[in-house]
Amino acid sequence: MSFDQAHKIVLLSGFILIFPHILLGQIYDSPAHQKKRIMMIEDQIKSRGVKNLDVLRAMEEVPRHLFVSEDLKHAAYTDGPLPIGHGQTISQPYIVALMTELLEPDSQHVVLEVGTGSGYQAAILSKLAKHVYTIEIIPELGQEAGKRLKQMGYDNISVKIGDGYKGWPEKAPFDRIIITAAPEQIPEKLVEQLKPGGQMILPVGPQWWGQDLIVVEKDKQGEISTKKSIPVRFVPMVHEKE
Repeated sequence: MSFDQAHKIVLLSGFILIFPHILLGQIYDSPAHQKKRIMMIEDQIKSRGVKNLDVLRAMEEVPRHLFVSEDLKHAAYTDGPLPIGHGQTISQPYIVALMTELLEPDSQHVVLEVGTGSGYQAAILSKLAKHVYTIEIIPELGQEAGKRLKQMGYDNISVKIGDGYKGWPEKAPFDRIIITAAPEQIPEKLVEQLKPGGQMILPVGPQWWGQDLIVVEKDKQGEISTKKSIPVRFVPMVHEKE
C-alpha cells in the first residue's frame, strides 16, 4: 500500500467518524428509498389532509427504513404500523405526520416525547424543534434507539430509560409534549410539566379500542382545555414495575 493510499484511508476513517449520518445516507438511503418516501407522502399523508410544509419536509428527509428491522425494510413505507419488538410498533406514517402537525412544533421549542420506540418520531421532531427529550420504558428499545439516532447524526435528541408517566421533571417545563402510547387517562404529571401556552398530543382510552387522539392545551394562565381529533389504536402506555 502506498503512502497516498494509506493517507486516503485515514482521511476516510475520519470522515466516517465525523459525519456518520452523511455516509449512512449515501449507503442506505438510495434513490429507490427516496422515491418510496415521496410516494408515501403523496398517497398516504397529503391525500389525507396533512398540509404543513415543514412536517412534509421532515417526513421526506428522515429515512424510515433505517428505523425497522432488516426483514421489514421492504415494508417501511407502507400504509400501516410495523412491529419493532417487545410488543411495540412504529406508528403508521400518516399518524406520525398528523400528530406532528397537530403538535405545531417550531425551531425554538423544547419537546418531550413519551415512548421512544424505534426513535422515528423523535427523528421527525428533531427536524422541527430545538431539542427533543424522549423517554422509553423498555431498556432494550431505548438503548437501541439512542445508538441508532447517534449514529445517524441526530444531535439534538436526548434519550432516557424510565417511566413516561413521571415525565422528565429535570428538563421541564416543555413547550410541547407528545405521547406515542395510550394511557387510559391524561397523565397529570405530564400536564404539570407542560409550559403555559404549551400543547400536548396523545391517544387516550382503553387498550386496543375506544381510543381518541386528544390535543391538550394549557393557556397562559395555566388553564387546561382538550379537544378530540380522530379515533386511533395505539399500544397501551405502561407504568414502571414497582
